[in-house]
Amino acid sequence: MPGKTPIYLTTPIYYVNDDPHIGHAYTTLACDVLARFKRLDGFDVHFLTGTDEHGQKVDKAARAAGVDPQAFTDKVSGNFRALAEFMGCSNDDFIRTTEPRHIAASQAIWRAILANGHIYLGSYAGWYAVRDEAFYGESELTQGSAGQKIAPSGAEVEWVEEPSYFFRLSAWQEPLLTFYADNPDFIAPETRRNEVLSFVRGGLQDLSVSRTSFAWGVPVPDDPAHVMYVWLDALTNYITGVGYPDTKSDMFSKYWPANLHMVGKDILRFHAIYWPAFLMAAGLAPPKRVFAHGWWTNEGQKISKSVGNVISPYALVARYGLDPIRYFLLREVPFGNDGDFSHRALVMRLNSELANDFGNLVQRVLSMIARNCDAAVPEPGPHSEEDTQLLDSAGKLLVTLRRSMDAQSFHEGLEAIWAVVRAANVYVDRQAPWSLRKTDPARMQTVLYVLSEAIRHLAILTQPIMPGSAGRILDQLGVPETARTFNHLAICLEPGTKLPNPAPIFPRFVADAEQAAPAGTSGDGR
Repeated sequence: MPGKTPIYLTTPIYYVNDDPHIGHAYTTLACDVLARFKRLDGFDVHFLTGTDEHGQKVDKAARAAGVDPQAFTDKVSGNFRALAEFMGCSNDDFIRTTEPRHIAASQAIWRAILANGHIYLGSYAGWYAVRDEAFYGESELTQGSAGQKIAPSGAEVEWVEEPSYFFRLSAWQEPLLTFYADNPDFIAPETRRNEVLSFVRGGLQDLSVSRTSFAWGVPVPDDPAHVMYVWLDALTNYITGVGYPDTKSDMFSKYWPANLHMVGKDILRFHAIYWPAFLMAAGLAPPKRVFAHGWWTNEGQKISKSVGNVISPYALVARYGLDPIRYFLLREVPFGNDGDFSHRALVMRLNSELANDFGNLVQRVLSMIARNCDAAVPEPGPHSEEDTQLLDSAGKLLVTLRRSMDAQSFHEGLEAIWAVVRAANVYVDRQAPWSLRKTDPARMQTVLYVLSEAIRHLAILTQPIMPGSAGRILDQLGVPETARTFNHLAICLEPGTKLPNPAPIFPRFVADAEQAAPAGTSGDGR
């Protein structure tokens, strides 16, 4: 839409040493909801996700699987692409760091940083965690039960000595602190911002940005004995995705700097410290915001492949459906906090909020219209004060949702939506259109029209979270697909429009967490 600034949103690119799980789905889902919301609000959005395919960890995983690294990454990257599609994500691009366009971009940013005097050749000796693909200082390490050195992430470290190119990260301490002060919204949530500030104020050391002990990576320009540090390679994907190194291209000028990098809290340091420093050293603008969300546990336990409690998004969707899972993941905990996944909590929320609150509201209203209004949008009369209050509360939702989406406060946005859902349920009980059918048919039509309009607003605004379910509600209201953007919120339903037979939207589930499965459908159809 003319006049609206283009928006560029990214997930982290996922490391292909293992199969995707619920944590990967969670991050991509959050970006997808935001991308869908912004598109419906008239913005030009570019949404990028992909896979990080280089580094020692991938090299080891490929060897363990008995295949060469390229064949290994081809397979696992395909799994991540399939997960994004399975979760209904609307990404515009899927990037792989083994693509020629990305190798060219990575070597270009290296050359730019080197030309500006921020890379030098030396030798490295220090502690390296293969699992994290990260170097750690002695002061950051603890001792494990077997005497091994352990990184803050829990990964075991090993002593590494080899020739290395270094990035002058120490020179960027004050520029970074100035940047953070000038851009207070750059890191979110606030607790994560404070962690980064504390780390940077504690002093930055130059960063080893090449390796010679393995070859699975982007070759350092003009020195192929070295491969680029996997994080410099990986972070560059965000600019590869918009056309770098062609900084004069329409795509790069339109979308860079990125509006938001969505990441997990475990990789915040790389995105909020290393990445802006790399970019500024290359003469490029840093992104506008990095949001670090929390982790999920499973029934109170840390999710771990060794424990055997990894949560499969495929299994969840097979059991509960895609939209209910999308809803639960963004509703259950404040985005940014850690959350505990439990089947019982999931079933309770799906039954109470989707089936009982929203689904029952839709089914009751549409069933009454089908039976009492010739299956057509009712003809409203003059509005009462209560009619106006409900319509006004629905009409104000978009402003509230814009604020919550811009803050990545998805749970607050959903709570605002559900406040209107609850208000509509109170309204229908107070107005009792099933009684008005006999005593005041004209008033019944007004009440049902007001409810239909409230439901239309709710369905349009829940499309980013539950696109399939919201679409089916709008189908049953006779809303054309061309009239479902936020610009169409002010265009009311046309009385007399014929409506299809209503059908339940959200199933109920049995309460037993181990036997959770659909148990009937929502709606009492009074």
